[in-house]
Amino acid sequence: MRTVHLLREITVALHRTGGGFAERHGLHPTDLRALISLLDSARAGTPTTPGRLGAQLGLNSAGTTALVDRLERLGHVRRTRDGKDRRRVLIEVTDSAVTLGEAFFGPLIENVLGVAEEFDTHEVATIDRFLHGVAEAVAPPEIRG
Repeated sequence: MRTVHLLREITVALHRTGGGFAERHGLHPTDLRALISLLDSARAGTPTTPGRLGAQLGLNSAGTTALVDRLERLGHVRRTRDGKDRRRVLIEVTDSAVTLGEAFFGPLIENVLGVAEEFDTHEVATIDRFLHGVAEAVAPPEIRG
């Protein structure tokens, strides 16, 4: 149970950190979660449609549209037409979103990498395997697997 409680403590701390960051930058916490999802997709080279983003965030179509409209007004995303299917709209992050992501994640990543340096490669592999399992275990059923 100690590990579960530590994971909960980390979750609460990350939530508070993200909420404070979002507030300082005029974002709703859902806006920040959307930007994280979009930045992850961009890094992976995976195009994101409004429907896909809404499903990832658990939003309906109207909520997703309002979210994308807000992020677009703030200059963090743009809507584009898919080059392969002009009927399909894609959401792309802008340079300002990348800069914002770096401002949020840069310090967190540095701190976590500092902690990871205390472990050898086998221990890090075990930690990675554990965290992947936890991520799978806590994912909503529609996102699992």
